[in-house]
Amino acid sequence: MHAMGAMPAMGGPAAVREQGEGRYRADFDLSMGGSWLVEVVAKHGEHLLLRAEGSLGTGTSGVRLAAVGSAMPDAVREEHPGEFRIDPGRLQRVGVRVTRVERKPLENSVRAVGRVVAEETTLEDVSLKVRGWVGRIEVDAVGDPVTKGQVLIRIYSPELYTAQEELLQALRSQQRAKQEGSDRTDYLVRAARNRLRLWDISDADIDAIAARGEPLRDLPIRAPVTGYVVEKNVSQGSAFEPGARLYRIAPLSRVWVEAEVYEFELASVSVGQRVTVSLPALPGSALEATVAYVHPTLDPQSRTGRVRIELPNADFALRPDMYASVRLHVARGEGLVVPHSAVLYAGERSFVFRSLGDGRFRPQQVVTGMRSGEEVEVLSGVAEGDEIVASGTFLIASESRLRAALERW
Repeated sequence: MHAMGAMPAMGGPAAVREQGEGRYRADFDLSMGGSWLVEVVAKHGEHLLLRAEGSLGTGTSGVRLAAVGSAMPDAVREEHPGEFRIDPGRLQRVGVRVTRVERKPLENSVRAVGRVVAEETTLEDVSLKVRGWVGRIEVDAVGDPVTKGQVLIRIYSPELYTAQEELLQALRSQQRAKQEGSDRTDYLVRAARNRLRLWDISDADIDAIAARGEPLRDLPIRAPVTGYVVEKNVSQGSAFEPGARLYRIAPLSRVWVEAEVYEFELASVSVGQRVTVSLPALPGSALEATVAYVHPTLDPQSRTGRVRIELPNADFALRPDMYASVRLHVARGEGLVVPHSAVLYAGERSFVFRSLGDGRFRPQQVVTGMRSGEEVEVLSGVAEGDEIVASGTFLIASESRLRAALERW
C-alpha cells in the first residue's frame, strides 16, 4: 500500500506454498483496510514464465491481475486494474504534464566544503641577505595592496652603506681613468653594482645612488610583485637578521579552493574532473572549474582528503579564507532517465504512470537506479520514448486508487 500523508508505505514479500492441482497459497497480514497493490512473478529456474500485477481490496474476494510483458493465461487476462481515463480538459486544468523517457548522459555529484587560499606557487617573500634596522615603513598593514616596484620599507644596514661607498669610490676611479684615456677600472664599477644587485637593491636605486654621489642612509626595499600583503613582520626601528621574512605578498590574480572530500568518496575524484564552486559571500555565484590536484594523504582526524581547484580572480572578488561549497560532477555513462517528480515510491517498489493517449493512464512498476540532478535513472519497466506523467503524479495516483476502490465497493 502506498504511503499516505504521515503513514509510511506498507508491504513486502509473501511466502507461497503449493496446494496441488496447479493451486498455490500465499498468506500475508494486511495491516489496514483498503486497496492493496499485488505483484505475482512465476519462474522456472532462472526463466521468467509470467509476471502480472493488479490489486485486491479488503472485504471483497478475488484478485484482479493483468499480464505485464509476458504471456498470461486467458482466464486472468483483462484490462490492467489500475488503468483509468481522465478527461483531457481536466488534465490541463489540474496541471498534469506528460514527458517522454529519454536516454541521456548520467552523472551524480560529490559535495564538499572548501576554503579559498592564496596560490602557493605565486607567493613572494621579501627577505634580505644582510642584517640591519627598519628606518621607515611605507606599507604598514596586512591586506594592503602593493604594485611591483613600490617601496615597502627603508632600511639601514652597515653592509649596504659600505657597498654604496665602494660603488661611489669605483665610479670616481673610473672617471679619473677615463680622463687619462684608460678603462682599467670599469670592472670595479661592475663588481660594485653586482654586489648591491645581489643584495636586492634595484637597478633604478643603484643609478640614483650613482647620480646622487653619496650613500643613502636608508635604502628603499621594493615589492617584487603586484598583489596584497598577507604577512608583515616588521615594525618601526626593529632589527632583522639575514634571511628573515619581512613581508609575504600574494598576487591573488589566481586563487585555489581547497575542498575536503570524505575518504569513501575519494575514489570518485580525479584530476581534470568538472567542478562547480559556489561561495556564500557571493550569492548566485556558480564558478565552473576542474580538479587540479588530489592530495595523496588523508587528515587522520576528519578522514578527509584535500582536493585543489584553481580559479581565475581578475577582479579580486575571491579572498583568502572565504568559505566555498564545492560540487564535483561524476560521469556515469548513459542511461534511461525520467524526472524525479514522475516516480512514485511505495515501500521497496517504484512506479510511474504511463500515458496511453486520449487521457488514459496506467501505473507501471519500474526499477530505479542513481539520481542525476532532477532526474532518476530507470533500469527496467519502461523503454526510450514511452510517455509518462512528469508532474501531477500524486493526483494521478489518487485517481488510480480511487477507481480501483470504487470498482470493489
